[in-house]
Amino acid sequence: MKKLIFAVMMVLTFAITSQARAQWVVTDPTNLASGIVNSANEIVQTSSTVSNVVKNFNEVKRVYEQGKEYYDKLKAVNNLVKDARKVQQTVLLVGDVSEMYVTNFGKMMNDPNFKPNELAAIANGYSALLNESTELLKELKQIITANGLSLNDKERMEVIDKVYKEVKEYHALVKYFTNKNISVSIIRAKKKNNTKRVLELYGTPDQKYW
Repeated sequence: MKKLIFAVMMVLTFAITSQARAQWVVTDPTNLASGIVNSANEIVQTSSTVSNVVKNFNEVKRVYEQGKEYYDKLKAVNNLVKDARKVQQTVLLVGDVSEMYVTNFGKMMNDPNFKPNELAAIANGYSALLNESTELLKELKQIITANGLSLNDKERMEVIDKVYKEVKEYHALVKYFTNKNISVSIIRAKKKNNTKRVLELYGTPDQKYW
């Protein structure tokens, strides 16, 4: 079981570098997600003009791009035991939530069917969902680090499984939230006989997030 916990630690602390001296503070996925949440909140708080929305969303993109290499390399980690892989998948789900937000909100900003105040409301929805996912990630971090809770192996694995399932639910909610907002744009576009432009912007329904 010690090998299992060590493998879990390896996933989160060494996945983005081949050097064993890498530290959690450098690669902490909770910091990556929290940075995106904080930047997203700026959109909500300073959304009085389109320029403010654009400016703060560019900061969201910058923070996400800083963490993208981490997520990409984490995806390449293979040959993990079952519960270590569940930790890996949990972190990647939070990264995927961030990607859904950055990718789709960026398109919504170029969608004439949304007003600035609606964009702020959408940003607020994404921020809230991502924040919940980030809090779960913090819970996961707490139980797999040396300073975590005094749990036995069975209890620790149960928490890992619970966090994974809850993050998966939030991932599904973000996808649903994205789809509903795009649906609103399509309905508005139909009234203007301009659905082609919306479909060109977001892609077809069989693509990843729509």
